[in-house]
Amino acid sequence: MLMVRRTCLAPRTGEGEWLRNNIFQSTCTILGKVCRFVIDGGSCENIVSVEAVRKLGVTTEKHPKPYRLAWLQKGGEVTVSQRALISFPMGTNYKDQMWCDVVDMDACHLLLGRPWQYDRKVYHDGFKNTYSFVFHEKKIVLLPSKPSEKIKAHSDTTNLLSYAKFELEIKEVETVYVLMGKETQADMEVPNAAAPLISEFADVFPEELPEGLPLLRDIQHHIDLEPGAMLPNKPHYRISPTEHEELRRQVEELQSKGHIRESLSPCAVPALLIPKKDGTWRMCVDSRAINKITVRYRFPIPRLDDLLDQLSGAHEFTKLDLKSGYHQIRIRPGDEWKTAFKTREGLYEWLVMPFGLSNAPSTFMRVMNQALRPFIGKFVVVYFDDILIYSANPELHLQHIREVLCVLRREKFVAAAKKCVFMTPKVLFLGYVISGEGLQVDESKIEAVRQWPQPKTITEVRSFHGLASFYRRFIPHFSSIMAPVTECMKGVKFQWTTEAEEGFQQIKEKLTTAPILVLPDFSQPFELHSDASKVGIGAVLSQGGKPVAYFSEKLSGSRVRYSTYDIEFYAVVQAVKHWRHYLFHREFILYTDHDSLRHLHSQEKISSRHASWSAYLQQFTFVLKHKAGVTKRVADALSRRVNMLSTMVVQVPGFNSFRELYDSDPHFSEIMVAVREKKNSEFVLVDRFLFRGNQLCIPDCSLRLQIITEIHGEGHVGRDRTLQLVKASYFWPTIRKEVERYVERCRICQVSKGKATNAGLYRPLPIPTQPWTDLSMDFVLGLPRTQRGCDSIYVVVDRFSKMVHFIPCKKKY
Repeated sequence: MLMVRRTCLAPRTGEGEWLRNNIFQSTCTILGKVCRFVIDGGSCENIVSVEAVRKLGVTTEKHPKPYRLAWLQKGGEVTVSQRALISFPMGTNYKDQMWCDVVDMDACHLLLGRPWQYDRKVYHDGFKNTYSFVFHEKKIVLLPSKPSEKIKAHSDTTNLLSYAKFELEIKEVETVYVLMGKETQADMEVPNAAAPLISEFADVFPEELPEGLPLLRDIQHHIDLEPGAMLPNKPHYRISPTEHEELRRQVEELQSKGHIRESLSPCAVPALLIPKKDGTWRMCVDSRAINKITVRYRFPIPRLDDLLDQLSGAHEFTKLDLKSGYHQIRIRPGDEWKTAFKTREGLYEWLVMPFGLSNAPSTFMRVMNQALRPFIGKFVVVYFDDILIYSANPELHLQHIREVLCVLRREKFVAAAKKCVFMTPKVLFLGYVISGEGLQVDESKIEAVRQWPQPKTITEVRSFHGLASFYRRFIPHFSSIMAPVTECMKGVKFQWTTEAEEGFQQIKEKLTTAPILVLPDFSQPFELHSDASKVGIGAVLSQGGKPVAYFSEKLSGSRVRYSTYDIEFYAVVQAVKHWRHYLFHREFILYTDHDSLRHLHSQEKISSRHASWSAYLQQFTFVLKHKAGVTKRVADALSRRVNMLSTMVVQVPGFNSFRELYDSDPHFSEIMVAVREKKNSEFVLVDRFLFRGNQLCIPDCSLRLQIITEIHGEGHVGRDRTLQLVKASYFWPTIRKEVERYVERCRICQVSKGKATNAGLYRPLPIPTQPWTDLSMDFVLGLPRTQRGCDSIYVVVDRFSKMVHFIPCKKKY
């Protein structure tokens, strides 16, 4: 597909001359979505497009006076029989509501005609093409958008351009941009062999989650509270108007689907919005307060490596992803009030399982295990809402898919068609690329490693180490290579050494060239190669000369002082312990390059340490073979290298979402205008983000609270230190006030930190000037009880005369 856009139809003109031939057009917000609107003084009515009404779900009603239009749409008249009440905020100071006629038009989403101009007493500046009026005692000025900012309406027709016409365009136009686009693929690719099966089970792949409550299964989500616990009642969070509108829309949508209802619960927690990768928002509930008093049920979550081991011998894969899986499980009747959450509009409670509850993952795994129990371990792997079907051949795979879809239909589960993959030889599952050949790293994560900059703080080193550790099974002697990098995390002062940089680069290189690991075949014998050095130990588990997994461990503490024999022995023991689940009750071959280990079983005198290690190895059946270090290069690579390295990648989603809030922010809107006009040198725009020096400006939204919470929660430092850490990277006008308020109200700080000031110097009591003006009092306790029941003496001393009064009394009155 070739698309050519003409950006300049005439020689360049002055900066403001584009206003001469363009009507007023700009953007507004309708139900949380950005829409294009036009102001046209020649229109006798306010108009909203049919497309906007349909996509936004705007409620319409019958027009009281239907009429016909003949100028908006090509090819005949248009009958206007519907109208809608449209609310359209523009910035922070102007939010209006007007009746608009519903018309099928392509020019824009909203057209404001003479009725709007008349009602608002609008003045039009023909030279600047601006509209101004007074709204709620504030002067509002609407500025037009440039033609380059137009959002072109979608058209089903294709505009073709001949070569001669294109050549003429190039001669007449100063600049021509050519965009080469690839043909887009369907949302869900279905192979021909699976197409009839997917059509048969089309009800399992709906476009939207069915309205109403899901099936009441044997397993519902239970919420059992600790006896005597105080119920939480948290206030709702302050959020920006844009976020509030989006939150209100999502609450109404959930209420219309029957997933939530209004509540009279005695407890409540706040709702908030979390940005997703695609720039949209996901509504979540801050359930930390209710989770603290919830009884935990420890249903086992499957280990990732155990799941991957089941895939040995498979060549066909299908991945099913449930649509909003948590919302397909009911809350146990009677427990709904415990899920109550607040918004600005009111109090609601969940009828389906929401995200954020402490026992929700356990409940979900219980439901999935119960539904797919006959297939798990045979041809199905389940990890929460991801279902992986694996088979040895296509014919068997189709049968397996049918059996799983039958269960999903019976249990009323629905899947997200866009996220499903059918009958593929290679699939991305839980961060790994799985195929018939074995296990590979995910290229998207490798790209993140490849672009990882040099860490400058201990936190950045930990982030890199985390990502790299996820793929450590692909890297021989990972711990030894990573050692110089991990050493940088131990000191109080961060120092990036030359050895750390070498290890850092080496890990990145090894991850980008990581081998394919074969999946274990338990019908074949395993081979275990181990080796060690003064830096660390390493091992590789293989079958048929192909690696299954790598293991490494950095030596620390007293182990650094082990003899060569002890280190080699220790490497064997640790490798066998690490892969015990593979090697127990199976015969395997153990290779080592240390010749003395061949006499492991024939030593007459051994130390207590060796005796303990030997006793452990007696559980296993293995053949010990010597292999020269020159030929045993895989396990040897770790122990012979001095350089070390670590890996981890952290992605910070969500920052793209608030760039649109700058223009509507009460503080930053004027700054944005000044920066665009180059009248403010203190602030600068970088990729549409506003910076004040090195500080990222945060508009008024819930992200401010999230930033303070994350930074303060790292160590619960004091007010001044928290403020210093926040201001190091971020800026907003009320930053000091919000940090002070948050730290003062931090529950952990209130409970854990003392309020008393440091003790001062001892000061003597003042010398009294007359009798009985300064007294000291004390009790003498634990005396034998008298006939009157007194067992204590109340002692009163005049500090001036030293006169004493002894008063008998009782310890308990």
